Amino acid sequence: MKPKKKSEFSKLPSGDKTLLIIAYVILALFLIAIILPVIYIILASFIDPITLQNNGLTFDFSKWTLTAYERVLSNGQIWVGFKNALIYSVLFTIISVVVTLLAAYPMSRADFKGRGFFNTIFVITMFFGGGLIPTYLLISNLGMLDTIWAILIPGAFSVWNMIIARTYYMGIPRDLQEAAEIDGATEMIYFFRILLPVCTPIIATISMWQFVGMWNSYFDAMIYLNSASKQPLQLVLRAILIQSQPDPGMVSDMQSTAARAQLAELLKYATIIISSLPLMIMYPFFQKYFDSGIMAGAVKG
Repeated sequence: MKPKKKSEFSKLPSGDKTLLIIAYVILALFLIAIILPVIYIILASFIDPITLQNNGLTFDFSKWTLTAYERVLSNGQIWVGFKNALIYSVLFTIISVVVTLLAAYPMSRADFKGRGFFNTIFVITMFFGGGLIPTYLLISNLGMLDTIWAILIPGAFSVWNMIIARTYYMGIPRDLQEAAEIDGATEMIYFFRILLPVCTPIIATISMWQFVGMWNSYFDAMIYLNSASKQPLQLVLRAILIQSQPDPGMVSDMQSTAARAQLAELLKYATIIISSLPLMIMYPFFQKYFDSGIMAGAVKG
């Protein structure tokens, strides 16, 4: 009979075991703190508002309703905001990834003259900015107020993402470029046809960061956009969650103020779920690239 192999955990010293157990407990507490509110919001979005207010969560399915989702999905402003948010997020991600990858490449080359100077300039911008008023005046003077470019252009370049991409480039063997040069490949051919296909993990990682960042952003749209037809979903969600001001069409048929308040509370939960769906759907497809990309871009510094 073969002896039973010991697990990796059992081979660890007692001090390491204690530290690992403490780490797992802390991670479990963080997971519970994240999962429980999500479960509550999902369940609360289906429960009748009167039942939810009086009795809280219930698994009596006769008290469940799809009213909140019906009202949210039938509201035109929600769909306009959803469309705008999707367009802004996709375009912003494309622009940001292209600019970041192009800027990171020369910064990764040891033979690039002035690399130290540009690195210093980039790092300074991470800690110091012009502020809201100068930025607003700049956007106004460029004629970008109330346009899509006011959302896409100012934050398209991320120094942090550039550093991550630069570090990833530096981890790719130099032999790859030397082989390409021997075969007659120019700098452009090497970058677009050889280097970028190898950088799929870091591209997916940066894309996910930028998409999620733009999808959750509302401040720039609140400052620079005036037309309701150009506002993203986040501003609609802000009006419902923070200002407790759902679109009048969602609650106009409710007679009493109390009934409107109860329904408005229910609409909050439904809107949160609907606005989170794209991220929930996207993340599983990017997870395998996210893990390898962030580690590969952070190990070599």
